[in-house]
Amino acid sequence: MFTTLVIGIIVVAFAFDFVNGFHDAANSISTVVSTRALSPPAAVGLAATFNFVAFLVFGFAVASTIGSGIISPTAINAYVILGALIGAISWDLITWFFGLPTSSSHALIGGLIGAGVTEAGLGVLVVASLSKTLLFLVTSPLIGLALAFVLMTLLLRAFRHYSARLVNAYFKRLQIFSSSLVSLAHGSNDAQKTMGVVTALLVSTGNLSKFSVPLWVAIMANSAIALGTLFGGWRIVNTMGFKITKLDPVHGFAAETTAAGVIMTSSLLGIPVSTTHCVSGSIMGVGATRRLTAVRWGVARRIVWAWLITIPACAAISCVAYLAIIHLV
Repeated sequence: MFTTLVIGIIVVAFAFDFVNGFHDAANSISTVVSTRALSPPAAVGLAATFNFVAFLVFGFAVASTIGSGIISPTAINAYVILGALIGAISWDLITWFFGLPTSSSHALIGGLIGAGVTEAGLGVLVVASLSKTLLFLVTSPLIGLALAFVLMTLLLRAFRHYSARLVNAYFKRLQIFSSSLVSLAHGSNDAQKTMGVVTALLVSTGNLSKFSVPLWVAIMANSAIALGTLFGGWRIVNTMGFKITKLDPVHGFAAETTAAGVIMTSSLLGIPVSTTHCVSGSIMGVGATRRLTAVRWGVARRIVWAWLITIPACAAISCVAYLAIIHLV
């Protein structure tokens, strides 16, 4: 039965999805804007479109992992999910304010851990699935960095006899394709996290007999993340597009293509990864092909520290939020 509480939590879940799109718009448009391959309005419009259609291309493996592979389904209830969402949204807004490209994936996982453990203790954690998820959250940006470095090196060798002007003109057009891939990948992985939370809520409240993402949930999740992308998180665009390293169109293409490949592969495997981390790692990888000092490692260190503290910070916020909710009800 769709009680007022259930409807309210579903609204909060889609609000998180909106904030996710708003916060993570930088993932898919920062490089294409910084290289001037597209204007900001055109970039966000393109990104929002591919964010939305992602659910038509990919399945729901990531949603299943979020809904049942972080904390035990037996410990999931409306208050746990509400506490997790409050923690994740709060952290996204805090890091957006400071222009830090942190992970909405980390935020939601940290929120589920914090609220779930507060509800039922450490035994609630699904250790095998959670370990795999945390491993990929850590290694995916490193994989992106390494692959982007290799791809950028190959492109530089392949086009070494052409003028920089000709190469940049060519890759400006290709960046529209690569930016679209990142947006599609973002929708395929990040929107599914909200689908997983909402579906878990519906199961725990008896509105679904088994974990299976309803079509209306998929449409609403992708619509919310696309709408958030339309509004864009320009503080983070500035950090990722301009402050990590200098980007030309060829660098933007290499970074975007690599990040999209890592994220899409993870989505097909049902592994929730951080779009933000994959894109940031790929940008560092292409920047390092110029020389190591071409990457502003001071900015990179700030990003890495934000990565490291996201899960414990969100777990703590969600713990407090859950306790406050229980006290109020």
